[in-house]
Amino acid sequence: MNNLGKRKSIRKYSGKAVSEALLTSLLQQAERTPTMGNLQLYSVVVTRDDAMKRQLAPAHFSQPMVTGAPVVLTFCADFRRTSLWAKNRNAVPGYDNLLSFINAATDTLLYCQTFCNLSEEAGLGTCFLGTTVYQPMSIIKLLKLPKLVFPVATITLGWPDEDPAQSDRLPIDAILHSETYHDYTPERIDACYDYKESLPENQHFVEINHKETLAQVFTDIRYTKKDNEAMSEGLVEALKHQGFLS
Repeated sequence: MNNLGKRKSIRKYSGKAVSEALLTSLLQQAERTPTMGNLQLYSVVVTRDDAMKRQLAPAHFSQPMVTGAPVVLTFCADFRRTSLWAKNRNAVPGYDNLLSFINAATDTLLYCQTFCNLSEEAGLGTCFLGTTVYQPMSIIKLLKLPKLVFPVATITLGWPDEDPAQSDRLPIDAILHSETYHDYTPERIDACYDYKESLPENQHFVEINHKETLAQVFTDIRYTKKDNEAMSEGLVEALKHQGFLS
């Protein structure tokens, strides 16, 4: 993965098609990703149809890359296939529970990231949509996902038509702990976030949102307690609907 240090999210794509052969090859190569019990607890729904993209878009807050990308991929935690395999082989599955969802979601996200790495090595651009779990029921209904299948990630994919600057990242010391977890003192928080807070674009972000700090932009506007709690309720209901919670 020689280009990983240079990667960036791509939200604008050229009109050049992503061939079926290339897409299938990348998805197949990504199957070498580590997986729990060698079960590959994931499925991918590929959306190329423009009408389907327009129907998917509201679930992702109508972000323009959903309709602008040649391909939209919905990565799903899938214990249905394994459960049906068990039932068809005189075995009794027990995967309608939270632990099984977490295992399948972990498998799926690992697979998704490997696919993204491979796609970017091939020259394609990707954008990860975390909005997938914000309104999962609309995606479940549109993609006709059966019990024990749950959408956990969406990737927009295409040939880049932009070259944006890289987003900032925290210094390695911000995430690294030796032997045990070392909690964050105010001084360490300063060391972790001083660079991010000093960037002109982030200072502008604070200014246009009429806030005192960058942290307030995240807590008061982008990811509020009210929204998080409301979407958590929807997530729990969707997990119940799909059979992972009772």
